[in-house]
Amino acid sequence: QVQLVESGGGLVQAGGSLRLSCAASGTFFSNNGMSWFRQAPEKQREWVAGITSGGLANYADFVRGRFTISRDTAKNTGYLQMNSLKPEDTAVYYCGIGGVWGQGTQVTVSS
Repeated sequence: QVQLVESGGGLVQAGGSLRLSCAASGTFFSNNGMSWFRQAPEKQREWVAGITSGGLANYADFVRGRFTISRDTAKNTGYLQMNSLKPEDTAVYYCGIGGVWGQGTQVTVSS
């Protein structure tokens, strides 16, 4: 059974940085693209960024220039580097690969 394990969330001040990680089983990870979504309290889940199996990345407008999505096939792990964080980035962040979702990791940005 494929599982995704997320880590890296936490509490940070506005302007700070965090790096989220998403680890998956080997073949599954290398053959699929990866996406990050987030869900803030009382809001719908929204797409944040995606990267194809070939390494092409795309971003939602509200994070472009601040967040970077990447993947390390050797480590079967994907990342979301988040810089210049804002209070409105506060949410639970989820990674998704091939229809499988992680458990989510909380990111809280204080003003």
